[in-house]
Amino acid sequence: MLHDLPSSWPWLTADLPGIGGRLKTQVEDFIVEEIPAYPPSGVGEHLFLWVEKRDLGAEYFLRQVATALGVQPGEVGLAGLKDRRAVTRQWISVPARCADRLASLADVGIRVLEQHRHGNKLRTGHLHGNRFAVRLRGVVPQAAQRLPPLVELLRRNGFPNYYGEQRFGRQGETLRLGLKLLQGETLPAKQRFLRKLALSAVQALLFNRYVARRLAAGRLHTVLAGDVMAFWPQGGNFVADDPGREQPRFDARQIVPTGPMFGRKMRCPSGVAGALETEVLAEAGLTPAAFAGFGSLLEGTRRPILAFVPDLHWHSEGEDVWLRFSLPAGAYATVLIGEITKNVAGDDQSEEAITADEQAAP
Repeated sequence: MLHDLPSSWPWLTADLPGIGGRLKTQVEDFIVEEIPAYPPSGVGEHLFLWVEKRDLGAEYFLRQVATALGVQPGEVGLAGLKDRRAVTRQWISVPARCADRLASLADVGIRVLEQHRHGNKLRTGHLHGNRFAVRLRGVVPQAAQRLPPLVELLRRNGFPNYYGEQRFGRQGETLRLGLKLLQGETLPAKQRFLRKLALSAVQALLFNRYVARRLAAGRLHTVLAGDVMAFWPQGGNFVADDPGREQPRFDARQIVPTGPMFGRKMRCPSGVAGALETEVLAEAGLTPAAFAGFGSLLEGTRRPILAFVPDLHWHSEGEDVWLRFSLPAGAYATVLIGEITKNVAGDDQSEEAITADEQAAP
């Protein structure tokens, strides 16, 4: 069943000891900077604003921007949601008529660092990823000896692209709601965002189970017959009819296998990979028919089973360690950090990648 939410998924680096440490002790310990998909053009009826916020939840941030500028929340464009307990920098878009009211954003704790015109509103998924600078406080005394092999392995092999625990809500409450929806319960139509979040929590758990199973079987870095592959870091999907031909391209980080985000339009694998996905679904007591009838809320997609971090770096600062890296849209920093610390993430305050399955799919 789907109620057995684990406190931690299997680590790729399980054979290497972690460095411990405390995450997000202070807001400044977690810095996120968006990597945009494209620069603003300089002309148009929308203003792209490069803004900085501190310790503001994503939905509250959106409402504050709209209220300060005197527009409806739907007129504010965001490429992706960011963590609450963090310093975050990202692009947002607002109607150009707000230009003379931008100073009011400072009154609600939002700094405007740049502004440029553009022809279109910023849409969800219009980003390549995010850069992170993360401070881990109070790491173990052996951290400087433990970090080099950890970092080398993660740079070389990437890490399992699990959804973080925050995806499932506090103590799995969002996941449980999603399961009830799949079993026929309803929510008011006005709660569309909550319904989508709950349904995607079920998708995320099934995806994590699939990735964990491949990791346990030693198949996380092996192209399976029938795998749906994605071009890396971006691009379309195709089925691996000849694993031997595709394996060198995977080893060269040109392509990567994907896992299931079950839904009515999801592209299904065949062969060995298809059988594995069918097993994961059956063990959860679900069938493909359970995902029908939700329209655009549950269309389904594919998600890479690995995320790569060739730019992962670290340095010590007293009893603390700083990590710096970038991740593609939808990957969880807390999952990568868990590989290094061996702490259970479970940060309910984090909102990173909440809309990962709504972002541009590979």
